[in-house]
Amino acid sequence: MIATWIRCLALVVFLGLGTSTAASPARHEQLLHRLVAEQFERSVADTIALTEIPAPPFAEGDRANAFVRMLTDAGLADVGRDREGNVLALLPSGRRRGNVVVVAAHLDSVFPGGTDVRVRRSGQRLTAPGVADNARGLAVLLAVVRSMVSVGIQTQTDILFVGTVGEEGAGDLRGVRYLLTEGEYRERVTAFIALDGINPARVVNRSVGSRRYRSAFSGPGGHSYSAFGTVNPVHALAATVTSLQAIAVPATPRTTYSASIISGGTSVNAIPAEAVLEVDLRSESQQHLEQLEASYLSGAASAVATENVARGSAGRLVSVTHQLTGNRPAGETSPSHPLVALAVQSLSEHGFQAQLAAASTDSNIPMSLGIPALTLGVGGRSEGEHSLSEWLELPQSETQRAMQAIALIILRAARAGIAGPRR
Repeated sequence: MIATWIRCLALVVFLGLGTSTAASPARHEQLLHRLVAEQFERSVADTIALTEIPAPPFAEGDRANAFVRMLTDAGLADVGRDREGNVLALLPSGRRRGNVVVVAAHLDSVFPGGTDVRVRRSGQRLTAPGVADNARGLAVLLAVVRSMVSVGIQTQTDILFVGTVGEEGAGDLRGVRYLLTEGEYRERVTAFIALDGINPARVVNRSVGSRRYRSAFSGPGGHSYSAFGTVNPVHALAATVTSLQAIAVPATPRTTYSASIISGGTSVNAIPAEAVLEVDLRSESQQHLEQLEASYLSGAASAVATENVARGSAGRLVSVTHQLTGNRPAGETSPSHPLVALAVQSLSEHGFQAQLAAASTDSNIPMSLGIPALTLGVGGRSEGEHSLSEWLELPQSETQRAMQAIALIILRAARAGIAGPRR
């Protein structure tokens, strides 16, 4: 009650300081700065509450519904969910159907249903699966919303706060992909900021693209002794892995591959009728990613052909079918772009030396579309993301500074009307 009274008094004082247009932005920033810091304890409580609502891949509904209620309680009137399941909450600029800056944090975690997501708290440390990735990002987004609503800030563009679905793993960025290619705001988005990760100095301006394949090698099968000499899908699979590891990839832009899962066969004394290989191909460069993909597919085709020449006969051949199970585009927001400069400056003002980095996040999609995008760490320290031992520490002073920097980055981006040429 006392904290609420103080915030209201601060707002009254602010509104009574005068109406000089030149000075208003600075006063807005000062008040926003103070209100965001005051959100610290509530943001910790939000982090715990959101972590303890399960949000497995493709089953984010319960957390999404809770997030809708929390955004509504924060003071936003236009809150709901789109067809893909994303939570959308608009903070309007007052301009009719103007440009939109998106601020997003993903709702989903990597953990399957039934995982124990209860938070254990010891001092500054919170331990639970998904507490850092990405319940904390959602909590910081809420803190920014409450503070901006309290200040009553006017900007050049609308701000669309989004809780995205499907950021993790097999979700393949389905939420942000829908938002920017099919959603109602798709033609209006001119900048994109994701809150994902903890290190407050880390600014992701390069997206790591990926192609993931499930390659199924099939053949006639047979008895391991009496049908000896028959084509064998495992032979073709093994030759494919050998060809994959022979592909030369550059260190810069970083490009990688992994033969990740192998399965198949029914018995040790049977030539298998099917063998399955799953691979993960990645690069910071879309061009190099596509070249790596082509080399992998060519290697698989060559391996099948070699096995058929060696052991095939009419009607008894090996074949391969490829299923694309993941497709994340690579992209970049140039280090010289105003959005990057704005983020670097705002972080510096709060004692953080920005480190430009590459990662696979919701920002992959806007970058691939030519929309200026960044992914920001939300402050604190963490270890064990994507494991059952995941933990998060939130030292108050450092975390408050990170929250303040993020709020100013969002405000300044929306106030400047930052945009880029959309492809």
